[in-house]
Amino acid sequence: MSEMHRFENDLELSYTRSVARYLLTGGEAPLEEAYELGRKKLTAGGGVLDMVNLHHAAITSILKDDSIGLPPAETIRRACEFLAESMSPFEMTHRAIGEANSALRKLNETLEEEVQRIALALHDDAGQLMVAVHLSLDEAVRDMPAEIQGRMSGVRTLLGLVEDRIRDLSHELHPALLDHLGLIPAIEFLAANVSQRTGLRITVDSTLDVRLPPAMAIAFYRIVQEALTNVRRHAQATRVRIRIGRSGPQLRCTVSDDGVGFDPAKTVASNFTGLGLRGIRERLHALGGKLRIQSAGGRGAKVEATAPLQVVHADSTSARRRSSRGSRRVARHP
Repeated sequence: MSEMHRFENDLELSYTRSVARYLLTGGEAPLEEAYELGRKKLTAGGGVLDMVNLHHAAITSILKDDSIGLPPAETIRRACEFLAESMSPFEMTHRAIGEANSALRKLNETLEEEVQRIALALHDDAGQLMVAVHLSLDEAVRDMPAEIQGRMSGVRTLLGLVEDRIRDLSHELHPALLDHLGLIPAIEFLAANVSQRTGLRITVDSTLDVRLPPAMAIAFYRIVQEALTNVRRHAQATRVRIRIGRSGPQLRCTVSDDGVGFDPAKTVASNFTGLGLRGIRERLHALGGKLRIQSAGGRGAKVEATAPLQVVHADSTSARRRSSRGSRRVARHP
């Protein structure tokens, strides 16, 4: 008999004895045992249904003996009390998870506020400085020979590229489109920027016809952003497909590529994706969601994120835009 089977058998016998004692005598001692038995089951990886099944088996065995001698109503009441006490560790764990998720959501909101501040600083402060640099450069070269002024045109071109990159970084840090138009336009803009910089062919497919609350929208934007970063750094891919929409009561988003692939188990174990993968999981956990990664060597990879769908209102603007232009969009390297 394996250690796990021995543990399950011992737990079942202990539970049956304790619940029988509580049915016969009541008292606090059996209830303390109920809590401890529930804690052991939880520690061993058991779930709520496992605990209910254990309780049902114990009560069935006891009632077959017909030696309790209590009125049925009293038997049911005490059995329910014992079960409730044995479930206390599960309830406490569930509450702790809820509190942790709440704290994580608040942390994410605080981080997003700081990211937004940095994005605005890049857009406004750095933008104003770049304008000042252009003006100063124009003034400095105004009286210089034509040859030198011609050389300065190259400097102006480089400054223009710096301005464009600052604008792109500001958008990626906190896209204004996300606030004004919603998740899909923001992802399309992100895909176009990544495609332009990397040469990846990125397709965005969406059937989403609702407006998401800000916390959910920014979480899924960050998930897509991190997935594209990993593709760019590691996948050696040429094509990426982003799909997002409803899947029953869930919001479902997948990012698939045709790259070299990897072993997901080894990737997680070695922290190959660094803080990014953990960040995605934490964002999804805060939303009550899940992350799934599928990949194999030479077969590309697919990152799938799901979370319970939260809706602000029907996004009629996006729906009209999709009906007029279609739901399939491709970002190409020019």
